[in-house]
Amino acid sequence: MHAFIKPFKSICLTLCLTICTWAWGQQTYPHKPIKIVVPFGAGGVADLTARTVAQKLGENMGQSIVIENKPGAGGVVATDAVAKSAPDGYTLLLMSNATAVSAGLFKSLPYDAEKDLAPLSILGTFDLAIVVPQDSKFTNLSELLSYAKANPGKLNIGSINVGSTQHLAAELFKSTAGIDAQVVPFNGTPAVMTALRGGQIDVGVEILAPVLPQIKGQALRALAVTGDKRAAALPQVPTAKEAGVSALYAASWNALAAPAKTPRDIVQRLNQEIQSALNAPDVRKKLLDMNVSPQPSSLQQAADLLGSETKRWGDVIQRAGIAKQ
Repeated sequence: MHAFIKPFKSICLTLCLTICTWAWGQQTYPHKPIKIVVPFGAGGVADLTARTVAQKLGENMGQSIVIENKPGAGGVVATDAVAKSAPDGYTLLLMSNATAVSAGLFKSLPYDAEKDLAPLSILGTFDLAIVVPQDSKFTNLSELLSYAKANPGKLNIGSINVGSTQHLAAELFKSTAGIDAQVVPFNGTPAVMTALRGGQIDVGVEILAPVLPQIKGQALRALAVTGDKRAAALPQVPTAKEAGVSALYAASWNALAAPAKTPRDIVQRLNQEIQSALNAPDVRKKLLDMNVSPQPSSLQQAADLLGSETKRWGDVIQRAGIAKQ
């Protein structure tokens, strides 16, 4: 009898220690710094959004949140690194429109974003604007559309590089407005602005934040914003829908995601913490000051956004005849 009880006690003790260790590990998440991989360089809207939210997350969770900037290949490098990282809640990805666009823009990817990532929450959305030089003959979107329809192929629309949100929004503008125009890609926002001021292009499509100072300084005029409501920073500027292009909607967005096999309790914890951070008054103010509208969401809403944006931008790419890279 004693010979049986002794090993039985040993097994029970081992099992108990294993369960307790597992439970302790679960209860103490996070017990080391969390890394957010940002697929863009430092200083842009996406990077500043990630840093603003990360600071509050770190305060609330009692752990430091480290930002790792990993730009390149339309976000593919960063997304692949996170998709293949340990699914333990310590490596997260800042998703954006680029995450959705890449599925339709590249011939093949080393991951499937919808299958290999677990979206945690939307962070925020930010507007794009249709802008012209302040001295342009177009004082509103209706005038620009009238000119484009009367002069097929003569209107030049500037954007940054092919496959960017701005470039695809310009293509979407063309198709939804029913105009024959040339979309001219440039290597960066400053080049678009220089071409606008120099008269090489007639109109530009750009994220609002980097051009807002020039709009407020009256170097540029905003004809419309492409979100579903007017921008808080430019309440006098109509949406494209209000200005006559009812089907045009294009807003840039950021969200956070973890590797797909991250334990459900960690995913739910992160969702709650992100929502709490985004609802904090100081975080909301910082984001709004950057023209980012905070959008805390459920897990399902974040997943739905990735799915719907992947399909929508894939359709835009196909209609525009953009060759896959």
